[in-house]
Amino acid sequence: MSSTPGLSRAERTTTVVIGAGLPGLAIATELRRRGVDSIIVSGLESPGANQAPQTAPLQRCDTPGASSREERNEILRHLRNYAASHQLDIRNDTSAVLLDKMGSGTADSALHRWAVHTPDGVLLADHIVLTRCANSQLRRILTDLGISVGQNLVAAMRAIGIYLVGVGELITPTPKEMLRQAKVVGQAISAKVHPDSVPSVLTGSFAALPAPL
Repeated sequence: MSSTPGLSRAERTTTVVIGAGLPGLAIATELRRRGVDSIIVSGLESPGANQAPQTAPLQRCDTPGASSREERNEILRHLRNYAASHQLDIRNDTSAVLLDKMGSGTADSALHRWAVHTPDGVLLADHIVLTRCANSQLRRILTDLGISVGQNLVAAMRAIGIYLVGVGELITPTPKEMLRQAKVVGQAISAKVHPDSVPSVLTGSFAALPAPL
C-alpha cells in the first residue's frame, strides 16, 4: 500500500475489477494467469450527493443473469477454487462508490488513470473492468466523465482503459460467453501491461472446466 497526495489510504494496482460474481472472477483469473495484478470489489453502492468534475457515480452492475444455474454453478466452483489457491485479492465486503478519471494514462505517466473510491479508501489503477452493466448505464458513466460516445461503445471505453466482461448488447451473456469475454479482455490488458513481450501463462488454467457442448 502506498499513499498518494490528496488521496487518503490510497492503494495502487494494475486493474480494479468491479463485481465479484462469475464475470469478475473470470477476468481476475485471466489476469492472474497472465501475470497482471488486480483487486476485485464486490459490487456498487449509490454515490453521495457531491461529485467532483471528471467523476461518475457507479450504479449496481452485477445482478444475477438468467443463465443455466447448473452450468453457472460448476464454472463458479472452478473459479472460486482457483481464486482461493492463487490468493486473488477479492474484497467481498468492499463496494465501489465513485470512479474518478485522473492522469493521462500514458505509458510514461507516473499517475494511475483511475481512482475507484470505496468506503475503505481509494484504489488507483490503470485499468477498470466493469461487469454486467447495461449499455445505457455505460453511456451515462462516460457522459458523466465528459467523454463523448459514438456508435462503438466498447471501443470508446477501451480507449480510456475501461473494459467490459459479462455485458451483452441485448441479453446477459451465457457463462461460456463470459469466459470468452474474460479471455479477450485479459489478453488486451496484458498486452498493455507487457507491451514488449507476452508473459507465459501461469499455472491454473480452465482445463478442468466442462467442455463446450
